[in-house]
Amino acid sequence: MPQVSPQVERMPRSGIRKIMDAAWASGKPFVGMHVGEPDFIPPKHVLDAGSAAYLEGQTHYVSNVGIPELRAALADKLARVNRLEVTPDQIAVTASGTEALFAAYSAILTAGDEVLIPDPGWPNYTMAMEMLQCGAVPYRLEPEHDFVPQIDALDALVTERTRAILVNSPSNPLGTVYSAETLEALVRFAERHDIWLISDECYDALTFGVEHVSPAVFDTKGLVISTFSFSKTYAMTGVRVGYLVGSPELLSVVGKLQETILACVNTPAQLAAVAALTGPQDCVEEMRSAYERRRDLAVAELDRLSIPYVRPDGAFYLWIDVTELAGDLPVDDWALRLLEEERVAVAPGSTFGASGEGWVRLALAASDEEILAGIAGIGRMLAAVRADAAVASAGAASAVPAAAVGAEAASVA
Repeated sequence: MPQVSPQVERMPRSGIRKIMDAAWASGKPFVGMHVGEPDFIPPKHVLDAGSAAYLEGQTHYVSNVGIPELRAALADKLARVNRLEVTPDQIAVTASGTEALFAAYSAILTAGDEVLIPDPGWPNYTMAMEMLQCGAVPYRLEPEHDFVPQIDALDALVTERTRAILVNSPSNPLGTVYSAETLEALVRFAERHDIWLISDECYDALTFGVEHVSPAVFDTKGLVISTFSFSKTYAMTGVRVGYLVGSPELLSVVGKLQETILACVNTPAQLAAVAALTGPQDCVEEMRSAYERRRDLAVAELDRLSIPYVRPDGAFYLWIDVTELAGDLPVDDWALRLLEEERVAVAPGSTFGASGEGWVRLALAASDEEILAGIAGIGRMLAAVRADAAVASAGAASAVPAAAVGAEAASVA
């Protein structure tokens, strides 16, 4: 039998899917805090627009880079929301933010190239590098630096094969939102090394009390490639619409790639996206407010249990430190244990990179009741760990006087 592609065989499978498969295979109910999918449905005017397009038979080929009315609406949104003044010919409509990223990689990378990838960061970044036979070089986001990339550390990672740096703000899995100063410094870093900056802005509409800034506002050389999605902003994960923004020269290449990858995004989905952008936007604020409230609910519980975490300023995730809970157990094994014993599914931090060991990601795309139930399950495991530690400590303390008495008797003798 002919062999499958070796780089695809080497590609690691997402640890999130490992937890999901185990949860489904058990056949038992569980609290799902492992997948980053909104628990809302798209607004009615969005669903109506997609349904009408199907009923009207708008199901034929369209432009590789998107229908004109959607690209025009996107140019308006980018100017209004992201402060990016671009023309429609600088925008390509893609089948999700994931495909926008893959189109960007495909447009700029050759086998053997290297891309600087955040660690911790979304595991699909590294998976895509394997598919394209490129090297994913992790840049660590350290707690002591508030999980903000350090330019001197990035400089040390650049080689003659470095082709791009990938930046994700708001971050999945951390929920961190980079300041304008940090983003400008990253753009200047890319300029200095003559590399691309790929900006994953999937969660641009979901920030809590801080401003989301697009790196491209600092770009004067056309080196920033910005990618966005309708999935999180409008709860359209299954509709699969995203978009890529770049220079006209880059977009001419992306148009050719789209023909090869998928020909075009389906028309009803694009018309639903037009309705999302041009219709009432109160739904976006309602969802954003719900995620902020859930964050506050969750961190209050974690504070009560004295479980360390990173307070998120965006997206809908909580990055929590479970080193006390897991002990010497690898965090992916501990996450399976949490599922087995407490029926709570979380994403193990190690799937987001080596620096994620000892951490787990909780998705707050769940009801208040589910969030509280999930954290309560973690709290019960923590209580058991602390009770065991207290027993062990008491046993060690009671052994000290006996040893001291023995030593005293020996000295008298």
